Amino acid sequence: MTTTETKTIKLLTGTQVPELVVKTLDDKVWKLSEQKPQNFTLIIFYRGWFCPICQNYLAELERLSEDFTKLGVQAIAISGDSQADAQKSISEWGIKNLTIGYEASIDLFRSWGLYISQGAFEKEPLLFCEPGFFLVKPDGTLFYAAVNSSPFGRPPISDMLSAIDFILQKNYPVRGTD
Repeated sequence: MTTTETKTIKLLTGTQVPELVVKTLDDKVWKLSEQKPQNFTLIIFYRGWFCPICQNYLAELERLSEDFTKLGVQAIAISGDSQADAQKSISEWGIKNLTIGYEASIDLFRSWGLYISQGAFEKEPLLFCEPGFFLVKPDGTLFYAAVNSSPFGRPPISDMLSAIDFILQKNYPVRGTD
């Protein structure tokens, strides 16, 4: 992960998100601009293989992945992990159906408004992102964002599944645009 000291910004709902391009464990390059979900692309940024809270969070997303798909939501989970560490995560965490992006840069994290932490414990890298949860409409506009400054307090996956169902049923508008 290299950095050129890009400033962290705040993404506003109802506006275009930055382009997002990451390598994935299925040996592809995933580009947000090429995604064509029926309703939303769900982007989850996670801290990395070293984080047991991320393990539980992604396991819950994995468990409910078919339910998200039924709602027209395509999901990806992204970290700054190396390919080997990302592979270790899916192997050890039992992730089989979730698209995993790896080697995202600190600059990319900052362009998405994520908090950056310095490693404080043995397994942590020098720098890594804190969690982020984003729903992006097919036209590339941000519908929902939750950004955390630590691994705690993330939107519960099952609650967000219910929220997306409500949003779709009620044609709920974008909020927090200012």
